[in-house]
Amino acid sequence: MRPNDLELRHLRCLVAIIDTGSFTDAALDLGVSQAAVSRNLGALESALGVRLLHRTSRNVTPTTAGVQVLARARVVLAEVDNLVREAVDGHTRLRLGHAWSAVGRHTGEFQRRWADLYPGTELHLVRTNSPTGGLAEGLCDLSVVRAAFDGRRFESAVVGRERRYCAMAADDPWARRRSLRLSEIAGRHLIFDRRTGTTTADLWPEETRPVMEHVNDIEDWFAEIATGRSVGITPESTVAQHRRPGIVYRPVRDASTIPVRVVWRRHDPHPATHAAVALLTELYRGR
Repeated sequence: MRPNDLELRHLRCLVAIIDTGSFTDAALDLGVSQAAVSRNLGALESALGVRLLHRTSRNVTPTTAGVQVLARARVVLAEVDNLVREAVDGHTRLRLGHAWSAVGRHTGEFQRRWADLYPGTELHLVRTNSPTGGLAEGLCDLSVVRAAFDGRRFESAVVGRERRYCAMAADDPWARRRSLRLSEIAGRHLIFDRRTGTTTADLWPEETRPVMEHVNDIEDWFAEIATGRSVGITPESTVAQHRRPGIVYRPVRDASTIPVRVVWRRHDPHPATHAAVALLTELYRGR
């Protein structure tokens, strides 16, 4: 028998033998004969070329190789169970990915309205710091994206727009201001997230651009701003979702607004995609 002839039933037998403590109990647990359990274990050992169990008249224990194979078998079987569950339950759950701040101050209302309108489809928010909010990685069914992304694989719809705010340390002199201009920020050290952030040098004329330094995550962004050495520009959703001690936000009154997009896979959209787009559009229009 070759390794590629290995089957899931072989792994299930190994796990059942160890978990129940005997071939007899494993057979009862799996609903097969004891002879079938023995054959499946023999087939597994033959495929792998190693002995997996020490057997005596009183007990069954794994060999050193058996311990390693058992650990991997549990992982494989768990992944298979997850795969089946995803296939069966996929349309009863909607995973909405986002990089930083979901849909800002609309997040709570979106969750409540969704539960009322679509009780048969459970909503889960998934934060993933990737340009597509976890969509390209398969971590969500659709995502909320504010930064530029590669649109060749995806469809998208703009559900709203958000103002830009400047984030700064609470003891920054600007914290006493009601608002700021881009030209003022050009003179500061600016921190931004290159992967998922909405701030680019194109906000300023080429000859008056600020010194910019990138970070990899929102926590790093907040930590740097809190030192007072840097400021950041962010959508208003961050203001709503991330109230932090030592950080204040002021609107940037002459900056362009940021489009908020819902993005989904072009050839495999979740059945609830258009319902989510419609509800989010309604919430942003209502403001």
